[in-house]
Amino acid sequence: MPSKQFVTFDVANQFFGVPVAAVQEVLLNDVYTAIPLAPPAYGGLFNLRGEVIGTVDLRVRFGLPARAASGPIVNVVVLAGGEPVSLLVDKIGLVVDVDDEAFDAPPDTLTGPVRSMVTGTYRTDDRLLVILDVEACVTVTRSGA
Repeated sequence: MPSKQFVTFDVANQFFGVPVAAVQEVLLNDVYTAIPLAPPAYGGLFNLRGEVIGTVDLRVRFGLPARAASGPIVNVVVLAGGEPVSLLVDKIGLVVDVDDEAFDAPPDTLTGPVRSMVTGTYRTDDRLLVILDVEACVTVTRSGA
């Protein structure tokens, strides 16, 4: 049975995943430099071994309030357009294997800004895994989300 692998994480108690092939690494960071006049979804910049990495706060992208900026924040560093970008998430999960047969289109009940970032869903044993389009997640408009 063909299957796919996804790195999973939680944002606002919802279960999301991105393809393993798109993930460079997962790390904790608590030092960010604000980007003046940037849309609110940009969480700032940080230095990763001499490379400046931009961050996108998925809470803001999904139309939720931004997270508190205190303490370490989980970064899922993905490659988008060949460049590393960090997705700020609430909690990291595991790498999961899912069968292609378990794939479903995004549910009609999924509304709001997140709808345009979802490619589909997989039913796991205990939760619905919502798969995100990495490129759509990191494309932030001037209006902020």
